[in-house]
Amino acid sequence: MNKKLVSVLQYLLVFGLGIFLIWWQLRSLNTEQKAAFASSLEDANFWLVIPIVFMALASHLSRALRWKLLMEPLGFHPKTSNTFFTILIGYLANTAIPRLGEVLKCTFLARYEKLPIDKLVGTMVVERVFDMVCYFLFILITVAMQVEVVGDFIWQMVKPVFSGSGSSVFFKLGIVLLLLLLIYAFLRFLFRTFPHNRIVKKLQLFYSHLWEGLISIKNLKRRRDFILHTLFIWAMYLLQIYLGFFAMEGTSNLGIRAAFSVLTLVTLAMILTPGGIGSFPVFVAKTLGIYAIASPVGIAFGWLMWGITTGIILVFGSLCLFLIPIINKPSKHESVIEHSGQNIQPGRAAKEN
Repeated sequence: MNKKLVSVLQYLLVFGLGIFLIWWQLRSLNTEQKAAFASSLEDANFWLVIPIVFMALASHLSRALRWKLLMEPLGFHPKTSNTFFTILIGYLANTAIPRLGEVLKCTFLARYEKLPIDKLVGTMVVERVFDMVCYFLFILITVAMQVEVVGDFIWQMVKPVFSGSGSSVFFKLGIVLLLLLLIYAFLRFLFRTFPHNRIVKKLQLFYSHLWEGLISIKNLKRRRDFILHTLFIWAMYLLQIYLGFFAMEGTSNLGIRAAFSVLTLVTLAMILTPGGIGSFPVFVAKTLGIYAIASPVGIAFGWLMWGITTGIILVFGSLCLFLIPIINKPSKHESVIEHSGQNIQPGRAAKEN
């Protein structure tokens, strides 16, 4: 097939994916929710969307730089553009299928940087664990700042997890730990019993690479930079919500403490559903209700912020998916070298030398 035709079809597929994801996000909304979303857009101050977009992109760039810090102990030094693009591509994939983005961003980076994907998966796991720890610390800070306002509310939100019907959360965690231990024991058995088996060798290599990626945080060369990037990422998340308050008259009187509370709950919403679809505005409305904000206003603000957040991911994620093969396209000189290397036989090359 003609290369130009293939390129055109590839680009059409990229933009088609973006359109599909927009449809995917909106298909679950009922008529009332769509009306609330439209109303919030009509009343919003769109000029404030511009700095929010820059803050979001700055947080994604900082996350890309932080990911590079985790790769340094492994001897990997990918281009910042590739780490930034793959992170946004991962967020784009997550809007459709939860956790797919974690796999895709490692796959894309491994492809374009010629890196072992199993080690990248290890660094990704470290990053997610660290983010979860930061999230719990953020919850503690939010409660400590306004314990009389949000302490009881947050407890009521998480109480069903600890005291719901059926198995307790500790029992479930125990089951997960037991399964992990059984998998570990089974792998150890395979490695010791069948050390020369081809499949076992591949499993052992994957396991060792994954473990190497997991302990990369222990060997960080620039821990201060890693912490500063983490603080910057959360600061950008917080300021996006705080600035968003001023986009609507009904929320313009809210302060930074309310922004802390909203961020705490919407982060949970983003974990529960793909891209926060459905749960994002509900969690926002419930949180703002603590600060005497009427439910319709809270829902409208939730849809506004969800629309901005999702729009950024859909637009810039699709753009990154479009650009990454272009910026990594080998030059003519590199293509000639690669082509020559594939066609020259070792015996012939030695003879010529």
